[in-house]
Amino acid sequence: MHADVHTSVTRIADLEQRSYDVESRPKTEWETGDYVFARVTQRPAPGVRVENPQGRRVELMEGETIVGALGTRRATRELVGSWRDVDDDGLLNIMTGGGVLGRVTSASPFSQTPVEVEYEGHVVVDGDVARMSEYGLTDAPATPEPPVVLVLGTSMSAGKTMTGRVITRVLVENEYDVAACKLTGAGTYGDVLSMEVAGADPIYDFVDAGLPTTIVPEDTFREAVRPVFARLQEADVIVAEVGASPLEPYNGEAVVDMLEEHVAFTVLCASDPYAVVGIEEAFGHSPDLVAGITTNTTAGVDLVEELVDCSALNVQNEAAKEPLADMLLEALADA
Repeated sequence: MHADVHTSVTRIADLEQRSYDVESRPKTEWETGDYVFARVTQRPAPGVRVENPQGRRVELMEGETIVGALGTRRATRELVGSWRDVDDDGLLNIMTGGGVLGRVTSASPFSQTPVEVEYEGHVVVDGDVARMSEYGLTDAPATPEPPVVLVLGTSMSAGKTMTGRVITRVLVENEYDVAACKLTGAGTYGDVLSMEVAGADPIYDFVDAGLPTTIVPEDTFREAVRPVFARLQEADVIVAEVGASPLEPYNGEAVVDMLEEHVAFTVLCASDPYAVVGIEEAFGHSPDLVAGITTNTTAGVDLVEELVDCSALNVQNEAAKEPLADMLLEALADA
């Protein structure tokens, strides 16, 4: 048996090119990161797609089969759910574009209806259940020595990935060798590829670390991402995207703690100006720069700078690149 579509989270296991069996397992044996085989129960709504291992968005049809990974999602603006919420009927939802599977228990009215699939079995390779953690990076743990530009958010969809891409481009244009990591998001390869387009090399995300999402116990998260950091040490600077926000269950605070000694510059991507105040009050310190959705207009920039003692820039504007470069280069020179 071979799936019609292998989703993006399978890319580290190369399941498209691998021979495997599909065997049903009782829910008592399920674990986070298990690769499972499921069948689409009805045609998804128009525009709803999943990403394959090459980063291409593909449309699913009723009756087609997929391989995804069991996981948990706690998205404030989209979907909430977990594989632990699956009932005896074996129905799951595709909770992220990258192919994380679980049963949705709460959904924003503004999110697209998630694809429903029916569990048929676990992917079994050489007699063992295939699990993401078995295919994650295994380099010796190490703390990165290069300075770090840390990109945080006040929530999901605040503009972190776009901001990280612009920062990467600015640094590359100033002759820095940039490595990047994305330790938040939906596990989609397209976000990783966007950093590659900007000039970062190498680039890793939490899928490379063997995680379906970063909603896992903190000890598990720290152990999984240390090999990611170990592979970034040859660069001049690391651009690290974490979140969604430090206070959400995505282990953003753990990344901040792991990288704190090496952070040279912090960018907070905010959904609105008052969210910046909330993050400052929660953590007791200011970022070096505010970017993201709240800076889309001059009104947002002005309000941020009125509320907090911090500069704000709409980094999507070409005119912002010169002051952004000045701030980054000064911080890195002092690192």
